Amino acid sequence: MIRAVLFDFNGVIADDETAHVECFCQALQEFGLVLSKDEYYGTYLGMDERSCTALLLTARDGKSPAGLVRQIQDRKAELFRLHPAAQKPELFPGVIEFVQAAGPLCRLAIASGGRREQIDRALRGTAIERVVELIVSADDCPVGKPDPAIYRLTLKRLNGFVRPLLRADECLVIEDSKAGIRAAQAAGMPVLALATTYPADELHEAGCVMPSLAGVDPEALLRQFH
Repeated sequence: MIRAVLFDFNGVIADDETAHVECFCQALQEFGLVLSKDEYYGTYLGMDERSCTALLLTARDGKSPAGLVRQIQDRKAELFRLHPAAQKPELFPGVIEFVQAAGPLCRLAIASGGRREQIDRALRGTAIERVVELIVSADDCPVGKPDPAIYRLTLKRLNGFVRPLLRADECLVIEDSKAGIRAAQAAGMPVLALATTYPADELHEAGCVMPSLAGVDPEALLRQFH
């Protein structure tokens, strides 16, 4: 029985992945690191930027000093704050309706490799802000996807005050990336993948693949994963 739905954010709720990639690539370039959009989408999408930056620095220098990683991340965040798409990111069609309909059926949380300030800004004044009970971001979790840490932390926090305790297999994860799918599965959670970023045939590791949440009935979806 599914008792909670855990959403990734960028590419699942907010349609702002392109802006994030542009700002990230620019920040890396300013520090002498080259990452093309094709390389990002092919290898690093779904991995949090901190982990991606560390891998790129290690590949170039043989090490990834935490201070330098933080400088690059802060520069990327600054660029994103100035990006037109960051002022009020578009939400994917149908996602608000899905969250509103799912709210009475199960517990809802967001588990994202993005920064909390960016998530809060995107959701401010929306129904999602009112319905989702928990947001866990890269600010809360030092290890990014495909490591399962963020999903395990989200489950731990959901279980902090409410009984009976949720099990991992009672939490349906909604993801758009291969790294995210692997993270959820490693945490023991079933996964619905949305083909909003990758083609559907590249998301075959998930238990189910759909084009988007538009028109999806949460009650029927939860029954499907029981």
